[in-house]
Amino acid sequence: MQASNLTDHISRRFNKDIEDLRNNVLTMGGLVEAQLSRAIAAIVSGDSELGIQVANDDYKVNSLEVSIDEECSRILATRSPAASDLRLIVAIIKTITDLERIGDEAEKIGFLASQLAAMDRPSDSYRELKYLGNHVSEMLRTAMNAFARFDVDSALSVVKEDEAVDDEYDAITRQCITFMMEDPRSIRRFMNVTWAARSLERIGDHAKNISEYVIYMVQGRDVRHTEGFDDRESKTD
Repeated sequence: MQASNLTDHISRRFNKDIEDLRNNVLTMGGLVEAQLSRAIAAIVSGDSELGIQVANDDYKVNSLEVSIDEECSRILATRSPAASDLRLIVAIIKTITDLERIGDEAEKIGFLASQLAAMDRPSDSYRELKYLGNHVSEMLRTAMNAFARFDVDSALSVVKEDEAVDDEYDAITRQCITFMMEDPRSIRRFMNVTWAARSLERIGDHAKNISEYVIYMVQGRDVRHTEGFDDRESKTD
């Protein structure tokens, strides 16, 4: 009887450990989403102070990554998880790495926003960057919601959006090259715009990665580097 109670206690504690891990990842995701939103707002509004603040707050994301990673290592060492639990922890370790990198890109955008704020501003307030930023922000939000709900269909929708983000980034790059050729005095400004667009494109890649981890977590299926996988496989067995 005592052995039965002990097993039940261990099981409940393990479930709590897993749930705490998931909640901490979602907290980190929310923080990164907020950082990205503020970075985009800094560019669009020409708010240098906000841009610097975003860049300086990156340590908060880094701190969360370290603490979650340490907890994952502890669980792997003490609980020896298997099957779906092991996939979840592997997916979490990979997810927090991508979230930390999104934070790094938001930091870069913050610095670029502070530099762009000191230069001549276009009448459209960097409309293309705002549109691309909103697009990748929605991808990240959907990816984290998919993680929270173990939602493969939502994860697949994010994977499919990555190509559109690449097209938007290419269009911005071509436009910036044209402007720089027409007016060499604008080279520095449009180089900053190009770098900001590149950071946003990379954020889209990281959101796609997180969505692929969700698919792996739920189905045990690795869809990375896989082109044209069948949507019908998104249904769980």
